[in-house]
Amino acid sequence: MAFSNLALFLTCVAIWGSTWIAITFQLGRVDPAVSVSYRFLLAAAILFAYCRWRGLSLRFDARDHLFLLLQGATMFSVSYICVYHAEALVVSGLVAVGFSASPLLNMVGVRIVLGTPMTTRVFLGGLLGVAGIVLVFRPELGTLAADARVLRGAAFTALAVVTSAVGSVVAARNARLGVAFWQGMALAMLYGAASSLLLAVCAGRPLAFDWSFRYAGSLLYLAVFGSIVAFAGYFTLLGRIGAARAGYIGAIVPLVALAISSLFEGFAWRAETWLGIGLSIAGNIVMLRRV
Repeated sequence: MAFSNLALFLTCVAIWGSTWIAITFQLGRVDPAVSVSYRFLLAAAILFAYCRWRGLSLRFDARDHLFLLLQGATMFSVSYICVYHAEALVVSGLVAVGFSASPLLNMVGVRIVLGTPMTTRVFLGGLLGVAGIVLVFRPELGTLAADARVLRGAAFTALAVVTSAVGSVVAARNARLGVAFWQGMALAMLYGAASSLLLAVCAGRPLAFDWSFRYAGSLLYLAVFGSIVAFAGYFTLLGRIGAARAGYIGAIVPLVALAISSLFEGFAWRAETWLGIGLSIAGNIVMLRRV
């Protein structure tokens, strides 16, 4: 059964808007790098099974393997490890808002590396979005004298966004050169899982597992829905309506994440929050709308 564009859009927003709070259920007994490794190892296993069922070729040349390794190590390893650390320090909704800067960084990255054109309108829209993020974070950053955890959380968020942007540029390169999406995603996630596991081992982290329903259930949700289903819906939308219109998902997700955060983490909405969210959404609209 084919889903409508609206159904796919709402599915992506609902899933990605809720994954931020689901990540908080992963924090505690298991090191973030180990949890990230489990998440993408499970997602990769499911994707490899799907590729085998579909009879899709998993052969890649050495150069493609190298770039899929780079994509996995950045997008599905270091970036998410930073997200997990950030959410241990600040509420999940703020981290989601921080990721509103991703469209600007992605466009700058593909402009520099791949030569993709970027207009002044797009750049100014991105700056508007970043200004909104600063406004949302400002009340929290104002408490630094009492709690430096917020600064560390903001730093981890910024590093996660930058690392994810690098991965997005590599993914754009892979797509441009015709690397098959599902097979490439499976391999990139496997490389991401391996990279996270290597980082955990090198840091001397124990390879523990939490068998509680809270941990195991959120892990399954993040692997199946957050890492596979949402991407499937998103890339289906890309093919149907184009990157610009599908990109509006990124403008709505922080709203959902902050709403959930206010329910479960006690996030307080302030005047700066509303203004910042408005600027962030406006910036995304300016960047993504068609002239």
